[in-house]
Amino acid sequence: MNTEVTHTKDYVTFLNSIKKDIQTSRIRASLSVNKELILLYWRIGTEILEKQKELGWGSKVIEQLSLDLKHSFPDIKGFSKQNLWYMRNFSSAYTEIEFLQQLAGEIPWFHHCVILDKVKGQITRIWYIKKTIENGWSRNVLVMNIEAGAHLKLGAAQTNFKLTLPNPASDLAQQLIKSEYNFEFLALADDAHEKAIEKGLINHIRDFLLELGKGFAFVGSQHRITVAGEEFFIDLLMYNIKLKAYICVELKCGKFKPEYVGKLGFYTTAIDHEIKDDSDNPTIGLLLCQSTNKMIVEYCLKDSKKPMGVAEYYTLPKEYENLLPSPEQFQHVLDTIEIK
Repeated sequence: MNTEVTHTKDYVTFLNSIKKDIQTSRIRASLSVNKELILLYWRIGTEILEKQKELGWGSKVIEQLSLDLKHSFPDIKGFSKQNLWYMRNFSSAYTEIEFLQQLAGEIPWFHHCVILDKVKGQITRIWYIKKTIENGWSRNVLVMNIEAGAHLKLGAAQTNFKLTLPNPASDLAQQLIKSEYNFEFLALADDAHEKAIEKGLINHIRDFLLELGKGFAFVGSQHRITVAGEEFFIDLLMYNIKLKAYICVELKCGKFKPEYVGKLGFYTTAIDHEIKDDSDNPTIGLLLCQSTNKMIVEYCLKDSKKPMGVAEYYTLPKEYENLLPSPEQFQHVLDTIEIK
């Protein structure tokens, strides 16, 4: 091919189109393979359950089946005794083939194993499957959210969204705000000032965004706005892609106070008038305090005309920081582990 052609705008567009098609096909192929694997494991688990019920076989059949399958398929992994038990439990937990085809095949097998181990009840398990699909959680992030009880916190914050936002934006906003945020990665003392917490969040911006959840983007800290010639500074300004709205985040140490709502309302109004584009939805205020009183918060939000949510946060006490290995120490342990 003529070298001049490879640098033309048309060729670059053509090449990018081909590359995108290849990448999309690889993703689809991967999802298809994963779905087939999940269905295979479900069928194996179902057959184990049926035979145990029909013939009264005990747990030893799983051990024998593992040996025979590994002998028959030495190049295929996944037929360990433990994994066969997961297949059995997986089939017992989910009995509808439609569910498997629509949802279960969308996440990796070992994510399912984590959910089976750590989550009780089908409704809650399905919640974590859906959130894993929506947010693209890795296995470690899934574990972190399960251990933090995300299903009890996400969407459970005190807000006035139903009174201040139209549907379906109010429902979406509600589902994106947690009742409690885990800032243990900061390793700060309980009496740390707002500035120290804010600085810590900026230094750990990846962890902060991960804790906030789906669709949050960082705009700035101590974001300056000017109203009538006076300067004001917002602790943290975020933007949520799903909501298409700015999020003003204010950090407060100690207990929630009613006057915080007025200040946050002023900030959201200022963003709406000074920064928000016509295509953006109304700005939302998120107030993070160390503790709240539900009735006081309810009274404050009820008469506010601006969409706001109030949530709690907690950090890892400073005295525990020295008990944790540093990243360098942890890496040294990994490097010196003898793999047998």
